[in-house]
Amino acid sequence: MTTPTGTLPGFVNAHTHVYSALAPFGIPAPTPAPENFMQILERLWWRLDRALDERAMRASARLYAAQSLLFGTTTLIDHQESPAFIDGSLDVLADACQEFGIRAVLTYGATDRNGGIAEGRRGLAECRRFIRENKRPLVRGLVGLHASFTCSDETVRESGDMARELGSAVHVHVGEDHSDVEDARRRGFEGPLERLLALNALPPGSIMAHGVFLNPAQVRMAETKGVWLVQNPRSNEGNRVGYSSCLWASSKVGLGTDGWEADMPKEASALERLSAGYPQEEVAAAKRRLENGRKLAAERFADAPAGLGLEGDTVVYAAGEPNTPPVVERVRVAGKVVVESGKLVNGDIDELRAKAREEAQVLWPKMIALKG
Repeated sequence: MTTPTGTLPGFVNAHTHVYSALAPFGIPAPTPAPENFMQILERLWWRLDRALDERAMRASARLYAAQSLLFGTTTLIDHQESPAFIDGSLDVLADACQEFGIRAVLTYGATDRNGGIAEGRRGLAECRRFIRENKRPLVRGLVGLHASFTCSDETVRESGDMARELGSAVHVHVGEDHSDVEDARRRGFEGPLERLLALNALPPGSIMAHGVFLNPAQVRMAETKGVWLVQNPRSNEGNRVGYSSCLWASSKVGLGTDGWEADMPKEASALERLSAGYPQEEVAAAKRRLENGRKLAAERFADAPAGLGLEGDTVVYAAGEPNTPPVVERVRVAGKVVVESGKLVNGDIDELRAKAREEAQVLWPKMIALKG
């Protein structure tokens, strides 16, 4: 990506996990070392999400929201997972985003993987409650599924029914690893996309994260259904699942970080690096994904009152010292300045990091104690 300069539209992180913001503060390494993607989930991220409580989530959400603004990111499209803290979890995230002045599209990723269908329904109920009750002008809600391979047909079907009832859409992981494809085939479907469509779980405007294991025909099918895809190149590289090489087949593909910090120029640079060597159609399409994220966010805020739409979201870069990259000087969201002279208007980043570090040291023993 060309080094950003001057005044630009605010960046959109089209798929992330705010709950991961404490990870840099010494998250315990999984043991034994994972050998594949499923083991990474089971030994690291699924233990982290099961350990999360309200205090840890508040510290994580406040830090992630604040840091995102300092990167020039003005919208987060988040996917929350905290099985021991479901009820009210989206309010914790929403309050943090509203406090610092960043837009957010929030959902809870319902799953049956810990407590069966009852757990899945609790996750969906949190989505329903939040969509109905949220009045924060900078925040919107979606219905969420973790990934179809962790959900029963009943939970998948109920997510789509709920989204249509509420005039919303579904946010779900799809095809991040081949295990998702294998699971769908064991259930009698060609793949996870076909399963979601057969169970009516993808209303227009829905968001599918990853799509590493989708082929061009499936990507085109998603576009014809009005469904967005979001590529997460640094995360996919780190998890060794491969590159989403077929996403060129849709014009509805945004860029996300999947829980990595919301430095979207850095994510775009990683995408540029990783797409090199693929056919020209993919290289050309990859260059549009950052801008596509703004189009995706605009759909979710199409109902914003005058003056609160995305046209008021901008980031201004100040030239740095010689041989140093430019820095974010000012950020506006909905026309209101939330970063000035490179500093938060509504908080102190050092205090937020200190609090996050403190909560992380409480969280790690809980995480280590979890079995399975």
